[in-house]
Amino acid sequence: MKAMNNLKVLILDDEKQFTEELAEFFRNTGFEALIANTGEEGFAILKREAIDLLILDVRLPGINGLDILKMVKSTYPGLEVIIVSAHGDMDTVIRAMRLGALDYLRKPFRIMDIQIAIERTEKFLLLHQQIKQMEEKNSLISKNLEEKIDRHLIGASPQILEVLDLAFKVANFPDTNILITGESGTGKENIARIIHFSSNRKDNLLYTVNSSSITDSLMESEFFGHKKGSFTGAATDKKGFFEICDHGTLFLDEIADMPLTLQAKVLRAIEEKKITRVGDTQQISTDFRIISATNHELDTLVDEKKFRLDLLHRLNTLHIHIPPLRERTDDIEPLLYYFTEDFSRKFNQQIPRIEKEVIRQLKKYEFPGNVRELKNMTERAVILAKGNTLSIDDFPVKSKPVTANLPNPASMNLEKNETEIIRKALQSSDFNQKTAAMVLGISRDALIRKMKKYNIRIKRNEDPS
Repeated sequence: MKAMNNLKVLILDDEKQFTEELAEFFRNTGFEALIANTGEEGFAILKREAIDLLILDVRLPGINGLDILKMVKSTYPGLEVIIVSAHGDMDTVIRAMRLGALDYLRKPFRIMDIQIAIERTEKFLLLHQQIKQMEEKNSLISKNLEEKIDRHLIGASPQILEVLDLAFKVANFPDTNILITGESGTGKENIARIIHFSSNRKDNLLYTVNSSSITDSLMESEFFGHKKGSFTGAATDKKGFFEICDHGTLFLDEIADMPLTLQAKVLRAIEEKKITRVGDTQQISTDFRIISATNHELDTLVDEKKFRLDLLHRLNTLHIHIPPLRERTDDIEPLLYYFTEDFSRKFNQQIPRIEKEVIRQLKKYEFPGNVRELKNMTERAVILAKGNTLSIDDFPVKSKPVTANLPNPASMNLEKNETEIIRKALQSSDFNQKTAAMVLGISRDALIRKMKKYNIRIKRNEDPS
């Protein structure tokens, strides 16, 4: 695997100042940047260097950049190209994309624009995932339990110790699919990491897919890959998630959000361990393990015909449920101390003392956002602390705690209670969406989506309805 500073970018543009400034940005960002001001210089570099990404100007001395693009994609089909130009029109954009360009930026553009374009490249995404995998592997695999798992899951409660024990046991069965359930913010992805890096698949890829973040139109291509020319914009062959995870683990988060139309194809891939790319007829064998997670009640979705029963049976061979933080209050104190130390070190601050009243009050709090909310709350307290002591005034739970008033789990309706939790979070934050999202441990965009889903409207000085 390449280190980040060995990911090579070639900037081919006749404006020397532009290439030098852009190269400096790439080097400061952690890439290796090379410069060429003519087509001849560019091809000379391509012949001797393994370039990962080409930034290409449309207008160059003596040659059209689109002609260079065509030759580059023919000779180096795996090289990803971003076109830039101060003179582009829509015809040029269309031609560039048809010839295989990944993106098109019009000069002058913001640094943010080129950064976003790069972060969409397949090589960048794969490299980022590999680096994340190595970091997780190094932090999770060690000689003792504390170094072997993500510290966010360390606790004193019998419930979390039972979850961890089960995770290590199921890791010994690397071909068995696992379903992890629990409310948002309880640490489902961390459990998936523990299982993967404790199994004999640990040297291969753990790839995380959020089923709710992929558009329906792209889902099949993302999971199964596609053949060049299979649809508009398919300029090259592409591997899907199942192929990328060969001999590794595919973690399907928010599995309940997967469309029914895709569920049948995913079921078949899991059963046969063979996939067919979109636009192709040849089957490809791939060996992967599925770990899936959800905060929804899948049995209810099955009854409502929103989730396939046969797929649920395939995913739910082994089941791990993570209890919410309010049901394991013994974990609040060790988590609070860990987060406080962690953020103090990150911010280069002295580790503050924590008053006992903080822990007493936090144990009375419902924590609708679970461990993620406690983490966010602690980060805020460390940042805003006025002295070397954290008091209950540094935690937004004393005057307006969010009380979920959840019913008995045996009769729990997830949608009804999620709606109630969101409403109470909004009430406790005076209907400030940003603050409510922080309390819930989710992003503001995620909160807005859920408000739309459950038809929750904000009315000042009134309950949301």
